[in-house]
Amino acid sequence: MCGIVGVVSHNPVNQLIYDALLLLQHRGQDAAGIATDSGHAFAMHKANGLVRDVFRTRNMRSLPGTAGVGQVRYPTAGSSSEEEAQPFYVNAPFGIILAHNGNLTNWEQLKIEMFKNDRRHINTTSDSEVLLNVLAHEIQQATTGYSLDPAALFKAVSVLHKRVRGSYAVTAQIAGHGLLAFRDPYGIRPLCIGFNETDNGTEYLVASESVALEGLGFRFLRDVLPGEAIFIDTDGKLYNQQCADNPSLNPCAFEFVYFARPDSVIDGASVYATRLKMGEYLAEKIAREFPLGDIDVVMPIPDSSRPAAMELALKLGIEYREGFIKNRYIGRTFIMPGQGTRKKSVRQKLNAIGSEFKGKNVLLVDDSIVRGTTSREIVQMARESGAKKVIFASAAPPVKFPNVYGIDMPTRAELIAYGRTEEEVCREITADALIYQDIEALRRSISDVNPALKNLEASCFDGIYVTGDISRDYLDRLEFARNNPKPAIEDTIRSQLNLNLAQVD
Repeated sequence: MCGIVGVVSHNPVNQLIYDALLLLQHRGQDAAGIATDSGHAFAMHKANGLVRDVFRTRNMRSLPGTAGVGQVRYPTAGSSSEEEAQPFYVNAPFGIILAHNGNLTNWEQLKIEMFKNDRRHINTTSDSEVLLNVLAHEIQQATTGYSLDPAALFKAVSVLHKRVRGSYAVTAQIAGHGLLAFRDPYGIRPLCIGFNETDNGTEYLVASESVALEGLGFRFLRDVLPGEAIFIDTDGKLYNQQCADNPSLNPCAFEFVYFARPDSVIDGASVYATRLKMGEYLAEKIAREFPLGDIDVVMPIPDSSRPAAMELALKLGIEYREGFIKNRYIGRTFIMPGQGTRKKSVRQKLNAIGSEFKGKNVLLVDDSIVRGTTSREIVQMARESGAKKVIFASAAPPVKFPNVYGIDMPTRAELIAYGRTEEEVCREITADALIYQDIEALRRSISDVNPALKNLEASCFDGIYVTGDISRDYLDRLEFARNNPKPAIEDTIRSQLNLNLAQVD
């Protein structure tokens, strides 16, 4: 999962992009980067680390220009090396810098096609660099001479949609021409646009979440539609066109469960309101299936589960208390690389208030249970603080399947609910009882807030992959690549896909 931003302004944008990335920091803590366009040249700085650590005064001064893009990243494809921090750059045609949120499911085959057919060299194992080169090739095919018009860009995006599979929300700056932004035909990853009227004219900001717009004083205009491309030229004129043949809106359910900030609105649905609904439906299930007299207090696992826990406590008429205090200077454990790092960080991130637990039957509410490492540590912390019983509730259904669209859940073996019953999961996390949200209740939690959201990308819960190209064999290859990272990338591609360069037309 990543956070992306693109800006077209009449004033320097380096500080504006930096501030937008701070507002999107929750979407990625592995690396950050900014690239700006001064009309004559690109300037770029990127590195591993948090936004505040990557950029110093000297770096900001070296980023002139009135347009540009930025990204905060955590890796789902490729590695976490600094070379794969974004944005990526390609010099032809025109010069393009690109930031990508999502994950391509056919990037390995595309990489071979890029070499064999398009004669392009991909220097990293990042699917985002592949996406950039596909875009660059299609723009080159759609243009003649030195001119570049919106129609040519939209034609290029249309062909890209036909070649590329998976999820992608993109901001791309084209040197001296303007900002191109587009979203995959299924609308899996979020992208929205806002504007700000200044004395010098209208400026535009495209970002992963609406909170980045509002926090910088931009007015929310709308979400970028699935399959749609938007182009804003250097004069601030906006063009848009639907570039997909059969677009459909299938936003990622996990955005509402965990990733997005609660003060964001994604595809017309308030994230905060959907989480309240999750608490309401979870309360109904608990009331049906659990003796309420056995629960003394409801506590959230800060922070993303707080709205659900508050609403759940209200609906059940049970006291709501804060039993865990969060150290806000520790990153989000779900998106930390490595199981050992996640386990160690739980106790650094959370500290229990013993008096709130002692002698009580405690209902702990979390947004979800993925690997189970965090849940197990939290249950143990509650017991060590004197809890008599620890009941664990998940505002999301069991995570049983890999997510291949940009969330780091790629192997079934890493998911605690895969191949286990709820009773077995309960034993694994050492809780006295476990309650999961139902999948239909999760869907209603989101559609109640915006009835237009009839379809969701919820593959990690239901195993249904909306792009239609994910098979069991694909998941097996993905897991093999993750568990055997040492072979060279071309050898891995050939062995896993049963392809070689001579076989690609």
